[in-house]
Parts: sequence; structure tokens; C-alpha cells
Amino acid sequence: MSGYKTSKINNRRYLGNKYKLLPFIVDVVEKECRNIKVIADIFAGTGAVSSAFDKSKVIITNDLMYSNYICNYAWFGAENYEPQKIIDLVIKYNSLGSCRDNYMTRNFANTYFSKKDCSKIGYIRNDIEQLFKKKQINARERAILITSLLYAMDKIAQTCGHYDAYRKGCNYENELELYVPLAPVDNNPKNKCFNTDANLLVREIEADLVYIDPPFASGADYAKKVFVRRNPKVAEAIAQAEQELDIDELKAGRKAFTKDEWMDVLLRSIGMEPDELSYREKWLLITRM
Repeated sequence: MSGYKTSKINNRRYLGNKYKLLPFIVDVVEKECRNIKVIADIFAGTGAVSSAFDKSKVIITNDLMYSNYICNYAWFGAENYEPQKIIDLVIKYNSLGSCRDNYMTRNFANTYFSKKDCSKIGYIRNDIEQLFKKKQINARERAILITSLLYAMDKIAQTCGHYDAYRKGCNYENELELYVPLAPVDNNPKNKCFNTDANLLVREIEADLVYIDPPFASGADYAKKVFVRRNPKVAEAIAQAEQELDIDELKAGRKAFTKDEWMDVLLRSIGMEPDELSYREKWLLITRM
């Protein structure tokens, strides 16, 4: 096998992807915001919104999910990488047949993926990590290869749209095929990618424009939708989090907030102190979010 296919940032199946809204988002920014040099996307998800801005802007991405952080580092990381190295490894991985049993076959065989694909997924993921540990690939190349694997897994996963369930007894018609992500080689050298709590991050960064698009519902609900969770340890951890989270209490607390209190909460979440601002200044800041 000598050929290969390529993928762009919007080719990932992901709940809440804003790719189709980008023209609207960019239009609002161009009309309402001036002298924007640094953009912070603190719930970046797939990174689709960040991708809408040209490379003259400094992009700061953040996502608490490690898989999203890896994808964002692949697309927006400031570190250089060798495209040909990625191409050669993708071709190698796509030429694999069945591989020996591994973590993926033991935990996920014939659920979201066939046993054969699980064996390949497990082998590829381990090989990427070994190459990185041996310093044969750098952190950005590692992220790009993992991103390629994640996109490939999403394409063949036998789910009902999200990872909260898989289809039993189905035919595994499509086999795992990695694409070469067309990650830019000339990103802004000041770009930064984070994998942390957004409430903590906003105290440490400065930006001219902050895009805030938090996940819907609770964190536990969201994790069930977008993360392979059949692993018993993961399922147990999520079940425990669901028991400890009182959604009704959270909803009741939110209803008790006034409009002004919500404004103050929002401003404090990006590191501003509302008590030091006039009412007009508060609205000016909020309209720039």
C-alpha cells in the first residue's frame, strides 16, 4: 500500500462541533471586535472555532478532556514537525493485519470495534508511545499520529451516534484506516494548548477575545457521550461521579441567580473583578466574549 488519504480538522465526528457555525462566528467577530491579536478558546473541543482565525492571531486552546487536548496540540501546536514522517507511519499502520492481543482486544473486542480492529488500534497506540519515548518522534508528531488514530476510530465505531452505547450483533463492515491530518507546519510560534480546568486557566492567561462554549449538561453526562467507557474502571468512576452529583440541587441553585449575579459569575470566570466595573463596562466585556 503506497497511497494515503488526508483529513482536515472538521472531519471528526463529535458532539457539539461548531464547524457549520463558523461563518456566523467569524462575521460577528469581524463586525464587533477590533484589534484582536490573542484568542482564547477555553472549551475548545475539536478546535473548529479556533481554526477559523488566521495564523497572525495567537491561539490559546484548552480542553479538560485529554483526547481533545491532544487533537488541539496536533492542529495548533507551535512545535515543528516532519510531514513525511507522519505519512510514512500512517502508511505503515494501514498495512497492518491482525496484531497480537493487547489492552484494546481484552477490553473492547467486538463492542465498538471488531477484534481485528481492536488489535490494530492497541498496537498502533502503543507503537506511537514507544516511538515518542525513544525520541524518534516529537510531542507534536505524537499528537498528530494519535489524532489520526482517534479520527479513524470515530469513522468505524459501531455506536448509536455517541459512545454511551454500541450496536450488538452488527456487522463490522468498515476496517480501520488512518488518514494523514493536514496539520499546519507554520502555526503562530506563540500558540499555546492547555489541558486544565478553565476556571483556573483564565487566571493565568490574557487574551483580547475569549470564546466560551462549555459542554452541555453535567460533565458526567458529557463524558458518556464522547468517550469510550466500556472499560470497567472508567464505567465505575463515572457511575460514582453520577451518584455524587446532585443535578436537582444544581438546577435549583442556578434558578436562584439573578441576571446581575450571572453577569458577575461570567466575568469572574475570565479573571475580571465585577465589583471594580461599571454596569456599562460589564456589558462591553461580555459582548466581546
